[in-house]
Amino acid sequence: MAAIAYRFCSPVVELAESPTNTFVASDAVVRRRVFRIAWLFGIDSVGGGFLSSALVAYWFLHRYGMTESAVAALFFGARVLNALSHVGAAWLAKRFGLLNTMVFTHLPSSLFLLAAPLSPTAPLAAALFLAREGLVEMDVPTRQSYVMAVVPPGDRTFASGLTNLTRTGGWAAGAAIAGTAMQQVALAAPLVIGGILKIAYDIALYRSFRHVRPPEEQQAQAASGTVA
Repeated sequence: MAAIAYRFCSPVVELAESPTNTFVASDAVVRRRVFRIAWLFGIDSVGGGFLSSALVAYWFLHRYGMTESAVAALFFGARVLNALSHVGAAWLAKRFGLLNTMVFTHLPSSLFLLAAPLSPTAPLAAALFLAREGLVEMDVPTRQSYVMAVVPPGDRTFASGLTNLTRTGGWAAGAAIAGTAMQQVALAAPLVIGGILKIAYDIALYRSFRHVRPPEEQQAQAASGTVA
């Protein structure tokens, strides 16, 4: 079905070489940048593998004795918040930049996640979980946009392919051992391990790329400085 949809795309979707392209970076710089981003995304995805919906639902069922219908309603609310957060991410990114939006929404979501196992009651744990879900997806569209913006147009397929590969592999690695951690260590172990890995990712990402700004943001800053 996807192939059919792509078949009807116009040729204008393909990259057209433009002499006005102002992106300046050597191949070595681009490759180092992409590999570093991919490595960091892999850490985030390992953490995400510990936080599959199945294990989180299992945790709510067995930690608080919630009913299946209550857990279903909780995840319905979480997915609605996920969808709304994508719209909010675009609004924030225009004002604070892609990287800032990625890190400073994702980091609090991980703190909410770490606080959830400490909750003495199901309603408080559910509220923290929903707060987390309202923020955690904001880095998805901004992450994709940032990767495409910090590499030349001709390298975007390479960058997208490599970063998506490491994300998929990282998620698989985390998921492979999350159940064992829940069974052998503690019921809340996947939430704690996943949250810690995601916080480490946020800190490392910001430290590594806080000075690497997309050309559009650089131009906007220069324009605002000129106006001032």
